[in-house]
Amino acid sequence: MVGLTKIRHKSGNWIKFESLISVKSINFDKNLKTGNMKIPAELKYTEDHEWIRVEGDSAIVGITDFAQGELGDVVFVEIETEGEELDKGETFGTVEAVKTVSDLFMPVDGVVSEVNEALADEPELVNKDPYGKGWMIKIKISDQSELENLLSAEDYKRMIEA
Repeated sequence: MVGLTKIRHKSGNWIKFESLISVKSINFDKNLKTGNMKIPAELKYTEDHEWIRVEGDSAIVGITDFAQGELGDVVFVEIETEGEELDKGETFGTVEAVKTVSDLFMPVDGVVSEVNEALADEPELVNKDPYGKGWMIKIKISDQSELENLLSAEDYKRMIEA
């Protein structure tokens, strides 16, 4: 079971939220766009708006462009789980925006091997570059089969447009 957090957007609508991010450069020619949102084709996504870039048995995790847009200006990111083994859906940290705080959830089972220290001084990187410099954690994946349950870029796009 995946842990979820609901937050109320400034429009009054409720959104579910989870998280993940990436640090490598992205070829945006292959990305899908929904309005001004980018959805890189090479990433996998959760239904709770996290992304994961798989690199062998490791991955980089962050929140999607859609999620950061719904949250608004990110002012603080707290991740104190480096070195911990966490299950899919467990909280690995929190993100605080001007009007809300939301938990960040693991997309798959794994060990948090690194935290993006740049976010301590520049949490706004999550808004400015969610798929690049705004990545949140790197993990060592425990169960590769869990990746099959994540969304493709096309599936994620259909979900947020529904």
